[in-house]
Amino acid sequence: MQRRHDREASKNRDQFTEQEKQSRINHSKRSVGKHEVRSWTTATKQSLCLMWQKVKVQLMLSMSFLVTIFWYCRRLYSFLVQLLKWWSNYLQRKLIRNLSVLTEVDLLGYSAREWKGETKQAKHMREAYEELFWSYHTKYLRQVRRDNYCVLRAVLFQIFSQGIPFPSWMKERDILKLPEKLLYSQGCNWIQQYSFGPERYMGPSAFGKLRKCMETLKTNWTEISATKDHKERGNLCNTLFSDESKEHKLYEAIKFIMLYEVVEAYEQIKNREEPIHNLFSLLFARDSSSDPLSFMMNHLNSIGDSICLDQVELSLLGYLLEVKIRVYRLHRFNTEEFQVNYPDEYRREWNEISLLTEDDRYYHIPLFRT
Repeated sequence: MQRRHDREASKNRDQFTEQEKQSRINHSKRSVGKHEVRSWTTATKQSLCLMWQKVKVQLMLSMSFLVTIFWYCRRLYSFLVQLLKWWSNYLQRKLIRNLSVLTEVDLLGYSAREWKGETKQAKHMREAYEELFWSYHTKYLRQVRRDNYCVLRAVLFQIFSQGIPFPSWMKERDILKLPEKLLYSQGCNWIQQYSFGPERYMGPSAFGKLRKCMETLKTNWTEISATKDHKERGNLCNTLFSDESKEHKLYEAIKFIMLYEVVEAYEQIKNREEPIHNLFSLLFARDSSSDPLSFMMNHLNSIGDSICLDQVELSLLGYLLEVKIRVYRLHRFNTEEFQVNYPDEYRREWNEISLLTEDDRYYHIPLFRT
């Protein structure tokens, strides 16, 4: 019985031992498996870390490069913007300084800026501008440079910008030959005393300079009047009226044409030929212009230098250019002389241009909108 008990106990011990061995083997296998998994995970992590380190370096380099490029682009953009602004302002200053007929501005806005305050004159002028705005549909204004060529500039600019052609009598004659005709055919040697605005008494060189002035007038008038596109014609006018040298030649040519017309009318009166326009009678009735020489010396020579055209000469200008010049004289508001035509006798087919003046000395260009 005791043996049997011992054998069972020994058997149980052997079974326990086998189970323990098996358990240890299984534990060992599990440990190996876990170690293998842990090793593979660690290796994977290490590989990923190495890859990330390399990628991170590349990303950092790329980002640094992009940031640097962006910074330089911003600096370049800022520099180009500043350069463009500077160049634009420079061109604008040059254009405003040189352009003798400025771009249009609001009429009432101009009136409010120029005539501030509550003085009697300021109120009178503002009322005159308001009358132009509401009753005559004058919505805008082009300012004209205030010098002693002012009225000639305002008239010629409108003739050119509207594309008005040569007057009929100019189409029949070559205006380039007028200085030669006056000097040689009619014996007017005194034209050597002709003054070109501030340039006084040119002497024998006056003839050659007059010829150049006539060429400038004919060339530019022909080119601009032949331009049918309004915008293109406006650009040509802006170019021409920003060139002071050419401008002055235009005005001196017109002055000489006025002198030529006065000589022609004077010869007709002396020879008792066909009736002349009434304005010549008014012109020769003045003590200061009783003949062509006195007209040149006392009036024409000073135009562009110390005086502008007076009303008789403004009528003469409209007559020889065959345009009706309508002038709004703001200082004569509420009188019959507020709106005046020069000349007062004109033909129906003549083109009409308009001027605006506050003092009968300096003129601007009113623009109408219906």
